[in-house]
Amino acid sequence: MTKLLQGKVAVVTGGSSGNGRAIARAFAKHGADVVVADIRANPREGGTPTHELIPTETGARATFVHCDVTRVADLEAAVAAAEFLGGIDVMVNNAGILTKQSVLEASEAAFDTMMSVNVRSVYFGTQAAGRRMIERGSGSIINLSSIAGMRGTGGYAAYCTSKGAVRHMTYALADELGPKGVRVNVLHPGIIDTRMNIVDDPVIGTEVGEGYLQMIPLRRWGQPGEVADAAVYLASELASYVNGASLVVDGGYLRI
Repeated sequence: MTKLLQGKVAVVTGGSSGNGRAIARAFAKHGADVVVADIRANPREGGTPTHELIPTETGARATFVHCDVTRVADLEAAVAAAEFLGGIDVMVNNAGILTKQSVLEASEAAFDTMMSVNVRSVYFGTQAAGRRMIERGSGSIINLSSIAGMRGTGGYAAYCTSKGAVRHMTYALADELGPKGVRVNVLHPGIIDTRMNIVDDPVIGTEVGEGYLQMIPLRRWGQPGEVADAAVYLASELASYVNGASLVVDGGYLRI
């Protein structure tokens, strides 16, 4: 297999579980060393911690950094940890939360938490990574939005707001950082087979989910590895002229 990220160093927030875990593992398989930045080392889905699995799977180096993405200091520490592996080349702002709640019942605290985890962390994660990348002369930043960032759905107003913000923030960041050699792009996963869609917002395995499944042309749920493959592309030189782009990975659900 051609190693598209040979010699690169990546930081992946929320890299212990779900899409982040898959991204970290895929990056390592393509030759990158990885900083797994998360509030927990153990995967939500079970199994060996990502930073321990990567060396045995691929021979790449990996380290875990405790990172509460709502804290700027933690984001800066995660990016700084990449220096011990050679310096950051790729930043994946993946960490996020999903809570379904009617606007008529939502609290200020719940809204603020959603914005802090899903939006503020992307902004300051980009700041921390961007500063170092500019010093190095190049870099790729990948932000994780969602199909909810492209389409509004009742009961998910706060989540849609946060993911829409990530989408438009990415466009502005691409415009600002592109002239400095840093590409910024955004991924929009659909309904992916992760704990978020099984536990946090139970869709997969439910009657409601079966209705959604019939709306997906491929008639199946996405897998974290398929999101990871898209991230590998955006991180690699295959996407050297891709900047300020939205890449949708949803099996055709949005059909746009």
